[in-house]
Amino acid sequence: MTTRISVLLSAMVVGIVFLATGLYIVEETQQVIITRFGEPVGDAVTDPGLHIKIPFVQQVNYFDKRFLEWDGAANQVPTRDKRFIWVDTYARWRISDPRVYLERLRGDEATAQSRLDDILDGETRNSVARHDLVQVVRTTNRQPDISLLDEDETGVLAEITTGRTAITEEIIATAGPRLKELGIELIDFRLKRINYVDEVRRDVFDRMIAERQRIAQGYRSAGEGEAARISGEKERELQRIQSEAYRSAQESMGLADAESTRIYAAAYNLDPGFYAFLKSMETFETVIDSTTTLILTTGGDLLQFLNGPR
Repeated sequence: MTTRISVLLSAMVVGIVFLATGLYIVEETQQVIITRFGEPVGDAVTDPGLHIKIPFVQQVNYFDKRFLEWDGAANQVPTRDKRFIWVDTYARWRISDPRVYLERLRGDEATAQSRLDDILDGETRNSVARHDLVQVVRTTNRQPDISLLDEDETGVLAEITTGRTAITEEIIATAGPRLKELGIELIDFRLKRINYVDEVRRDVFDRMIAERQRIAQGYRSAGEGEAARISGEKERELQRIQSEAYRSAQESMGLADAESTRIYAAAYNLDPGFYAFLKSMETFETVIDSTTTLILTTGGDLLQFLNGPR
């Protein structure tokens, strides 16, 4: 009886150990390669759920099934037209063949990232060096708003034949097969940032500032010329208005003088003596004041008017 219980307990222990070491779980985000003494056995297990392996003999190697991130370091790269720029890149990748990934990279993600650095940075450097800067920066031949440029600068942007998108596709096409040999699929690759090196950037900023100042000065000169033209037209129009006003005033004064002369002549014809007296009085009022001394003769008209006024 005791022997039977011992056998039963031993069988239970063996069963528990078998369950503990012979079963493994694959989650939705995982894929598994089974190895026997370090050598891969069979294809990758990608179906999620509970699976069986040989206890103690086979080992479970888990790999991520999701898209993974690669963020490249910014590198100084020369373009074909000898412009030195900083190129910052990033990519998305996944483990497409975990068995090859295990054999070539020992299943270590740090090793994979290092190989991605070597391949993607190298292909980026090669592709950028085969193209001019304008091809790396721009994607299409879309023209800018010409209102921001002078009339003679509407064609300032050179036409591109490749473009930034085509360059990234070129990098994917050249780097993809090399990564596939490592069990890696390159999902996407992008040039995250492109900038001049510090020395060139300062020169570019100075040139941009000088160009903007030149355009601003052109606008100021055009404005000053327009202001001078408007001021000249204003002065000319003012002189014309003043001349016409003066002519009209002179005509009115002439007509008034003529009318006044006519009235005086008519009054003189009615009573010449009274007219002569009136004009003499007006003359005396003009030429005589309180400080004036007169010496009159007895035959003078003034004394006659004063002695015998009408």
